[in-house]
Amino acid sequence: MTLRERLHQQLHIGSWPNGKLTGLNIVVVWTILAAVGVSIAATEPLIREPYNREVLIAELIFGTIFLLEYLARIYAAPEREGPGSDWSKRWRFVISPIGLVDLLVVIVSLAPFFIANAAVLRVIRLLRIVSILKFSRFSAAMREIAGALKERSYDLLVCATLAFVLVLLGAAGLYWIEGAIQPQAFGSIPRALWWAVITLTTVGYGDVYPITPAGRLIGMVVAVGGVLLVALPTGIVAAAFSDAMQRRREAMRKALEEIEGNSNI
Repeated sequence: MTLRERLHQQLHIGSWPNGKLTGLNIVVVWTILAAVGVSIAATEPLIREPYNREVLIAELIFGTIFLLEYLARIYAAPEREGPGSDWSKRWRFVISPIGLVDLLVVIVSLAPFFIANAAVLRVIRLLRIVSILKFSRFSAAMREIAGALKERSYDLLVCATLAFVLVLLGAAGLYWIEGAIQPQAFGSIPRALWWAVITLTTVGYGDVYPITPAGRLIGMVVAVGGVLLVALPTGIVAAAFSDAMQRRREAMRKALEEIEGNSNI
């Protein structure tokens, strides 16, 4: 087995039985957890200031590991299934969503060592939290959720459209009824949209609210509609996720039956 084949087998979860993590992937997972933990802790001055040197060393180690992993995945990309030359497969990985996430994580991990601007560094350090997105490669649950959302994308789009229409009508209604009475809150539809969204999601900060009977009636309609519209996508996603888990259990059961059948031959 060549080095490239070994790297692909180690880095690509689908190459191992039951999608289990390999030694290299376990290192990457723990590095992601540590990097996110350090990024969060470093936002606290009581931790960052006395341990600035240790934080920088840890960030350099994390960035180096992420860079080596990214380069290894590019190098092993030709082993992935599909048509095309070695370089075309590498390019497809680079521009793929997970490849772009890997590249972004490498950039934000190493950029502080090449940039001196304090304001830019503050933003870059905050962006390091995006390394948590790399878990989508390792987490079967996240992959199942993504698949479930994709399956029910049309249903969710219908719910989102209904919510948008209700929010827009509510904002337009309050602008028409109370725009002259409360111009600061409802003097335009964009201003009234803040109230409509907060009411629809049943958050209700209470910073702005209708004071006329007609305005309160519209508020009641938006609030009740929000309860119904929030429940709809929750049920859709729950049902899709349940179906995905059931299919996964069936696939694992069939795989185990095949292994047992082959061992009995």
